[in-house]
Amino acid sequence: MTLKFFLLVSILINIILFLTINKKKIKKFFYKSKLVEIDVTKLHNIFELKEVTKNLKGPKDDAVVKSFGVTSNNKIVGMTSDYEAWIISTISKISKNIFEFGTCSGKTTYLMGLNSPEDAKITSLTLKPDNANEIKKNNYDNKISYRNILNESIYQKFLFSGTNIEKKINVLFINSINFDHSKYLNKMDLIFIDGGHTYSIIKNDTEKSFEMIKPKGIILWHDYVPEKQSAMDVVKYINKISKEKKIFKIKNTSLCFFKKD
Repeated sequence: MTLKFFLLVSILINIILFLTINKKKIKKFFYKSKLVEIDVTKLHNIFELKEVTKNLKGPKDDAVVKSFGVTSNNKIVGMTSDYEAWIISTISKISKNIFEFGTCSGKTTYLMGLNSPEDAKITSLTLKPDNANEIKKNNYDNKISYRNILNESIYQKFLFSGTNIEKKINVLFINSINFDHSKYLNKMDLIFIDGGHTYSIIKNDTEKSFEMIKPKGIILWHDYVPEKQSAMDVVKYINKISKEKKIFKIKNTSLCFFKKD
């Protein structure tokens, strides 16, 4: 009896260890993307590769960008990966009117400012720390996503503050739900949606973006990660609207995009 008991306990411990170690792989198996995934070269011809040798291709000169790193000591929540940052920076090179939902630390805003044309205008929307509690959680909003809004709305100065790039950037401290987008209709070349990840906010930011983007403009969403708890509402909403809109996921990223015909 004792031997059987210890064998059973040992088996259970091994199962728990296996599930813990392979948690991400298991989640990815069950939570698969419902979007068509494409290589970034299909997003825009600026990403087309040039042949270095027969077995090596590299970026064209137009896709070489200015960049920087941020150390982990900053403890910034929800940053883009290096590959995602390169994609956004490259698209910024051909965008004069840029809008961003969700400034956070200003890392992506700074990259867009560094790489966009000299006369580009960037509008970035965020909350002041004192106003973050004004965000109301609806019954269908993800709890973790709501908590992250509070954790990311802690900045009044940003990574680009005090730099010569700051002159390109206009930061609006406002709840995006209350944001009047009427003067931005059909004017934006690039919109990056990375603000609140609750269902009500991603729905609001997306619906406004569809009206703000100009013909041939590009909307990018961050954090389309089906297996990630805090991205649950992002995935749910984009999956829903993808039945009516041509939205694609960029391979090896958490970015998806819509290009206005």
